[in-house]
Amino acid sequence: MIFVALFVFAYYTTWAILLPFLDKSNSLHDFFPAREWAVRLPAFLFVVGLAGVGAFIGSTIVKENRKKALKARQRTA
Repeated sequence: MIFVALFVFAYYTTWAILLPFLDKSNSLHDFFPAREWAVRLPAFLFVVGLAGVGAFIGSTIVKENRKKALKARQRTA
């Protein structure tokens, strides 16, 4: 797993930081998508990650509130 993380880091770093300094005719540009995706892809992943965290927190709050409501009903019954 660490090797995958290192590969992704090296790939993205080369894509986002190194490629702007190379000529467009350099063959290294053939291995990467357009530079605009170097911003769009992480932004999309960030939004999806935030949505996942928000959904998890929301479902946890709903479950806790259901437990509290059930306990309150059992106490009054």
